[in-house]
Amino acid sequence: MLRQRGEKQADGKWFLPPAERNKGPILDVLSRVLPTRGVVLEIASGTGQHVVHFAKALPGLTWQPSDPDPELRESIALRVREEQLANVNPPIELDVTGFPWPLQTTDAVVCINLIHVAPWSATLALFKGTRALLPTEHVLFLYGPYRRFGGHTSKSNEQFDSDLSAHDPEWGLRDLEAVSEAAASSGFLLAEIVEMPANNFSLIFKRT
Repeated sequence: MLRQRGEKQADGKWFLPPAERNKGPILDVLSRVLPTRGVVLEIASGTGQHVVHFAKALPGLTWQPSDPDPELRESIALRVREEQLANVNPPIELDVTGFPWPLQTTDAVVCINLIHVAPWSATLALFKGTRALLPTEHVLFLYGPYRRFGGHTSKSNEQFDSDLSAHDPEWGLRDLEAVSEAAASSGFLLAEIVEMPANNFSLIFKRT
């Protein structure tokens, strides 16, 4: 599965401007819905900008970044070393569609901007894999752009969806209602929808 890397900097780290813009608003939600202690698995950590920001702000949690892309895993490792963060584990190779996942348990799962740049089968695999790891009532957090009630929430999202489909017909913005239905089939309840900047949403699911 292809992930957007952004721009590679001279020091070897990859950088995505949207990740820099949205890390603050996402953290505001995470600090409210995540447990105060435990291990948080981040699916598709990308450049590492998010996990470093979250780990610095929430030191009571141990963060487990992951990504299928070796260059992005190296970017994550570079950022963690640079910040000297003791509460971030080394990034692991994890593709949501490859079972079994290389963990046996976790206290929460965070997945940002993945399901619209992957086939629908990846969304189903995400719920299946997370169900095997999470205890009852624990949180799966999803963030990204979604369609609502059969339509786009903005013209920019409509154009983005068109661009994604042109790149790969299996990619595209998902209907939030379809995601919620797939989650329910895998044993997750959509507990909260949070409207975010730039026409994005945070979805908080709980394992039932």
